[in-house]
Amino acid sequence: MSEPLQSVLRLDHVTKSFGPVTVIDDVSVDVVPGRVRVLLGENGAGKSTLIKMMSGIYHPDSGSVIIDGHPAELPDVKAAEVQGIAVIHQELNLVPQLSVAENIMLGRTPSRGGLVQWRPLRRRAEAALERIGLNVSPEKLVGELSSAHQQLVEIARALSTDARVLILDEPTAALTRRESRQLFSVMDDLKARGVAMVFISHHLDEIPRVGDDVTVLRDGVAVGEVPADTPEPELVRLMVGRDIEDQFPRHRSEPGEVLLEVEGLTRRGDFDNISFEVRAGEVLGLSGLVGAGRSEVVRAIFGADPYDSGTVRVRGEKLPRGSVGAAISRGVGQVPEERKSQGLVLAGSVADNIGYATLRSTSRAGLVDRRGQRQRAAEVAEKLHIRMAGLDQAVGDLSGGNQQKAVLGRWVLAGSSVLLLDEPTRGVDVGAKVEIYQLINRVTDSGGAVVMVSSELPEVLGMSDRIAVMANGRLTGIVEADSATEDSVMTLAVKSLD
Repeated sequence: MSEPLQSVLRLDHVTKSFGPVTVIDDVSVDVVPGRVRVLLGENGAGKSTLIKMMSGIYHPDSGSVIIDGHPAELPDVKAAEVQGIAVIHQELNLVPQLSVAENIMLGRTPSRGGLVQWRPLRRRAEAALERIGLNVSPEKLVGELSSAHQQLVEIARALSTDARVLILDEPTAALTRRESRQLFSVMDDLKARGVAMVFISHHLDEIPRVGDDVTVLRDGVAVGEVPADTPEPELVRLMVGRDIEDQFPRHRSEPGEVLLEVEGLTRRGDFDNISFEVRAGEVLGLSGLVGAGRSEVVRAIFGADPYDSGTVRVRGEKLPRGSVGAAISRGVGQVPEERKSQGLVLAGSVADNIGYATLRSTSRAGLVDRRGQRQRAAEVAEKLHIRMAGLDQAVGDLSGGNQQKAVLGRWVLAGSSVLLLDEPTRGVDVGAKVEIYQLINRVTDSGGAVVMVSSELPEVLGMSDRIAVMANGRLTGIVEADSATEDSVMTLAVKSLD
């Protein structure tokens, strides 16, 4: 019988607190060469804090970091990199104004006499891109890439360091299924070469595909260590402390009057002749592959981006193009795909972020009703179960799922009757997903309408009443959700209209 492999990295009974809040309480995790350790838990369970202790961003208040069997100090990220620990964070750390090659080699740019050696830089970047199967030019600016391709560049950069411990925090959140399969193939290759990995994902179906061992966290405590092929219902029970019987608890009812009407919406190069309507009590899912134009259409409806022709009507009244203020005043709210860069003021408090859409409507004689705003924000935060130290906590310090709830809370407070949701559950754990779905139900139960962009086909099928499918900037079909299948939706998503 072979000896078990020694951990290359171990967190040994670590504890971490921020002020009076203990976010990690006496947790031990082993990361072993050639195996993938999955960290699983709800948003705010402590997963990100653990990987920040592994990578030198945070230091444990008690307990030890053990590397190759010996206690080690990781005073900063550079020290962790020297030990061969590389991290791909959930939020990308790229410079949009630099090329793909420059981003991959950032901090390790080959130079001589103070001058950049462009040929070696390009050669090393090309090797990293080839390793993950990403076919983009090394000279292309990262800011010109799609979110999915930016994620893959981030992965290529981490792999180019030849790390022996690779930590992946939600790496597939912005990837298509094909791109995710590419990543998993790369991970298989790394496992075969003895690389140790830590993997965080809210997609439970990915865990048996890539994982070996699972540590389940709840409220900062390790509540279980199980194999990666553990059935999903058991993983969910460990995560949330209860069984979730209905993954997609959609309340369906007879739709009412038309609340949102989009007719002939066109912007050259992005989308063409988009027409649909959404009725009171209805969820219209907007499906399609990455780059189909879904987000661009939603942003144009909300007034965040211009369009060349077409009309948008809310309750029969034409909405002025390019006016977010007019959209909000007519009861339209939007949760953007990129919540950190487009939906939140990260340095602002939870209370302020929830209240931004109602500052004008609740002001008195031009003065902000700060006491009323705070009270209303507190009620919304409690209703949505936002986990926070308090209303004054910076929203940027919350977990991803709680940040998403804060964005949604803004429109709950505003009483929006038409909600435009772009990937509303991306990076959100299974328990928080159900809470967001219940919020969608509350909107439609009260006579509102929802347009939901989602790349998750089970979510589209489970939470929509009708599904509008886009491909290459065109609408390829609108189908009833109860008669649609993943195959039928995908057939429309790859349909050519030429």
